[in-house]
Amino acid sequence: MAKKYKEDRCIIKVGDFKIGNEEINAILDVLKSDRITEGPKVAEFEKKWSEFVGTAHSILVNSGTSALVAGLLALKYRYNLPNGTKVVTSPVTYIATVNAIVLTGFKPVFVDIDPCVFALNIEELEEVVKKDENIKIIIPVHLMGYMNYMNDLIRICRDHDLILFEDAAQAHGSTYNGKKAGSFGLLSTFSFYIAHNIQAGELGVVNTSDSEIYRLIKKLKANGRMCDCKVCLRSKGKCPKLPILRRDYPEKDYDPRFLHDIVGYNFKTMDIQAALALEQLNKIDWIIKKRQENVKILNEGLERFSDILQLPVYSKDISYLAYPIIIKKPNNISRRELREKLEKKGIETRPLFGCIPTQQPAYKFLAEEYAKELPNADYIGENGFYIGCHQYLKEKDLEYIIESFKNILSNVK
Repeated sequence: MAKKYKEDRCIIKVGDFKIGNEEINAILDVLKSDRITEGPKVAEFEKKWSEFVGTAHSILVNSGTSALVAGLLALKYRYNLPNGTKVVTSPVTYIATVNAIVLTGFKPVFVDIDPCVFALNIEELEEVVKKDENIKIIIPVHLMGYMNYMNDLIRICRDHDLILFEDAAQAHGSTYNGKKAGSFGLLSTFSFYIAHNIQAGELGVVNTSDSEIYRLIKKLKANGRMCDCKVCLRSKGKCPKLPILRRDYPEKDYDPRFLHDIVGYNFKTMDIQAALALEQLNKIDWIIKKRQENVKILNEGLERFSDILQLPVYSKDISYLAYPIIIKKPNNISRRELREKLEKKGIETRPLFGCIPTQQPAYKFLAEEYAKELPNADYIGENGFYIGCHQYLKEKDLEYIIESFKNILSNVK
């Protein structure tokens, strides 16, 4: 049986990150290069990640949240979308999805979800978009690695002239009909936060095959500067923008690196994170396989409690972020009670985010509007949580998790 760490720390984490020789050497290579800001490692990862996902372009930014904001701002500029434009998304997601919508001046709209795979309810979505012509964007969230019903979403977006923007932050390598998450929409975003399947600390990316979206995000991530070249040629004495500026403004000493034609942010990242992400990408097949194996083992071991717990749907198409559990009988054992007992045994747990418009204090101004409108999301928000299934778990860890559930739930009916 696994032993507790000193200071009563959790012994089985939701996510873990092991720094091996490959990661150490990758960081040392960056430090030795005398360039730690965006450089060759960023360019290399962008190329390899776009190839992995199946899009023409990838643009690295400093976080998954920044990727969402940059993507929405790019759509705002690209299609001249006014403030108040409505965006449909999931009510059960990490709050960054909705924060990005609000912070870019758009209005979030929520529909309920499938309680088994957390996908947007297609029937409700169709009804909502039929009734509201101010809806212009749909952001499905591939929560915990589970993909949405992409064929239906593509059809709805086509029929109603809507933009499909995938939040694939938690779905690195998940597939739908053989096609990877992040390759269906006009654009998509991923997060490489430390607990995710590809881990680099604070890092995010926008994927797209649209050249104008790509150009806008390159500008937006650098405070909206005029520069938008894929690779800066200034160090080689070349700049395609400079001759144009000197022609159009012969009396001005304009420099495109310090001339800004749209309002943006500093979302740039560093070669150190990109170097870590590259090492993780080299291991992605192993990471996905190990997480799938761990989910399968946990499902088999916890099947005896399937009348009390909704266990995660298993599929080889899913790249699992974690192991989500929904309590079926909250009157018999509450989420709080079960989580506290697991934590005491050294098994880290986290609630499944909560239903944003009805359960997140930051969005309490939406609570009345959505009261009783999102029953599945409300239930999952109150009774859903997750534990780790990451690639560093050992057989003894999985056995300990199963045994811990057995000890806790043995007397629960």
